[in-house]
Amino acid sequence: MMVVVIDFHLARASGVPTYQQIVNQVKHSLRLGVLKPGDRLPTAKEVVSRLAINPNTVLKAYRELERDGLVEARPGLGTFVRRSLGSGSVTDKANLSRDLTEWVHAARKAGLDWEDVEALITSVVTNSMRKEVG
Repeated sequence: MMVVVIDFHLARASGVPTYQQIVNQVKHSLRLGVLKPGDRLPTAKEVVSRLAINPNTVLKAYRELERDGLVEARPGLGTFVRRSLGSGSVTDKANLSRDLTEWVHAARKAGLDWEDVEALITSVVTNSMRKEVG
């Protein structure tokens, strides 16, 4: 049996529905290469035990991921990743992550708080996407 490689965390005060937080975390893990095809997601029972949430919430998240073609339920075995998301090599992502981490440290050293950093990153990404489209 495959090892479970994701550990869900909830931000209860975020305003984002719990099932959507689970979906988002799986998608992020797929984009970053943390989850790969063949990996098993935690069972609903495991998630419920760890996070103290309703089993239907987990099942709703897994159904949405299955509808998107990202996972598949195998009766009696669990829910497994079918395909990945994103592109680029793991090495490129690791190098970019390192560079971004250094940039965030420099931004914090320059006195920017989390909201400043988030706004700046969002602005750069948005402007970059507009230039690619336009």
